[in-house]
Amino acid sequence: MRFLHAADIHLDSPLLGLAARAGARADDLIGATRRALVRLVDTALAEQVGFLIIAGDLYDGDWRDFMTGLFFAEQMARLERAGIPVILLRGNHDAESLMTRQLTLPANVQTFTTRKAETIRLEALGVALHGRSFPTRHVTDNLVTGYPPPVAGMLNIGVLHTALDGRPGHAPYAPCTLTDLTAKGYDYWALGHVHERAVLCEDPWIIFPGNLQGRHANEAGPKGATLVHTDQGRITKVEALVLDEVRWARLEIAADGLDSLEALGEALLASFARATTDADGRGLAARLILTGQTPLHGWLKSEPERLAAEVEVAASRAGGDIWIEKIDVRTRDPHPHGGLGGDALAELAATIRDLRADGTALAPLADDLAALRHKLPPGALAAAGWDGVDDGELLATILEDAEALLLARLSGDR
Repeated sequence: MRFLHAADIHLDSPLLGLAARAGARADDLIGATRRALVRLVDTALAEQVGFLIIAGDLYDGDWRDFMTGLFFAEQMARLERAGIPVILLRGNHDAESLMTRQLTLPANVQTFTTRKAETIRLEALGVALHGRSFPTRHVTDNLVTGYPPPVAGMLNIGVLHTALDGRPGHAPYAPCTLTDLTAKGYDYWALGHVHERAVLCEDPWIIFPGNLQGRHANEAGPKGATLVHTDQGRITKVEALVLDEVRWARLEIAADGLDSLEALGEALLASFARATTDADGRGLAARLILTGQTPLHGWLKSEPERLAAEVEVAASRAGGDIWIEKIDVRTRDPHPHGGLGGDALAELAATIRDLRADGTALAPLADDLAALRHKLPPGALAAAGWDGVDDGELLATILEDAEALLLARLSGDR
């Protein structure tokens, strides 16, 4: 008997700000969560699994309309016709209190209650699943303490949406420890909430499968679910399945020594070619990060439109389906302000350098930036690729870009 463990599908995630940056590609990228779910169902049917577990955050939040729920119900109906049960647990994004719309799901779908931990038995398979859904988004209690003891003679699986004792980038919901989990005596813990795949223990198995489909550049790399093999009530093999539809990649290119656009183009081509191969035929959404010391630094900072076009040329040469989400220029001039030609420019460079290091002088700029940030419409920072960046980092980047642009133009390096 085999079963599938998935989590954090975030079906129809709005991908805030993405449409503004993706243009004609927006529909493909936004629809990726749906197509990844279809791949999950296809896999369940092909593997003839005994059941499917979705360990929280099936939805990204309340539905904008009934189409999200209808799509999920249609996919579950495919599994119902094959006699495959589906066990759902609500997480922080699809907590009971957040969902104002609902549809009647096919009879093969069972959802853990929010009132207390309960056991769902699949008698024909000899499996007992234990879990408790989130009643509200912010669950800060250790839910594991209320989970029931294992059922004798059955394969016992705990289903839990949790950050454990803390994970970078994830809110500390339903905190617990590995000791809490292992002490329960279950055979397998199907976890959700953390979007990076992690096998935390093998006796018992404790696994985050990661999310099914990456949704932004910080969720790069292969994404999917976990296929678990059992024999006579014991787990014999655990297998990571890659099911994402669009592959996100952070491509860092060291520009050290690159002194011409031709050299830069070849470095871009090589990076895109490797990433396309790694994506294994999937569409590639890439964030490009240029680092290192290069004589092109001033040009890279002062000619963003030309740079974007040169990057697109390299992506076209690489083949495949590549969309550039953002170009992040973090390069440095190998001879900062050393060849500007003239005392006036050298003095200007020194003044800018002193200003950037003077917290008192920057305070009014920081205040102005914070005020402007609050006036921006929802999604504006995300559309520019600045979501999740604090005011200090944003100000530092703006000043660095302004310095490079000003000095490049004044020195004639355009």
